[in-house]
Amino acid sequence: MAIKIDIKNLPKTVKIIIAVLPALIFIGVYIYFAILPKHKQINGLKQEISKQENNITESQRKAEKLDELKAENQRLKERLTELGKQLPTEKEISPLLTLVSDLGTKSGLNIISWKPSRWTPHPSGIVFEVPVSVEITGSYHKLASFFSKLTLLDRIVNIINIRLGGPRVVGEEAILGVSFSAVTFTNATEGGAPK
Repeated sequence: MAIKIDIKNLPKTVKIIIAVLPALIFIGVYIYFAILPKHKQINGLKQEISKQENNITESQRKAEKLDELKAENQRLKERLTELGKQLPTEKEISPLLTLVSDLGTKSGLNIISWKPSRWTPHPSGIVFEVPVSVEITGSYHKLASFFSKLTLLDRIVNIINIRLGGPRVVGEEAILGVSFSAVTFTNATEGGAPK
């Protein structure tokens, strides 16, 4: 049984729908398969362009700082050289320690014990620590004078582990027993610490 539809008798709106429907279906299929993938591709490319523009901006900002960083690097190299001059060489260690001892004596302190210890690598790996255990007696003011004179040396000498004790009155001064470690540094050599 075949159904015959007479198109001429259909209402005008149905005729318009029948005429337009294939075109709408074609347009929908074209948009779905041709335009939407290109739109996604375009959005992806826009994001990539935005990332690259951000990278370019960041690189330009870094490039602008390059001269400043080079100048800072040069300043730090000069400072390192200057600080390196404050490190005694291996040959200067003994005279430096003798100078420290002499400063103590000139400050009026009585040196009871002066024991150099084994050189140890500093955690930086760049220098060796050269410690000396010291026991002295003297007044607080003479001790302060000694420490003050140490700060005027052109070499690095740190005073650590200071222990004050056993005060006794001698004349008009309170004499203290003092122990501390005087630590200087020297450049690390490939052969390690001297024997």
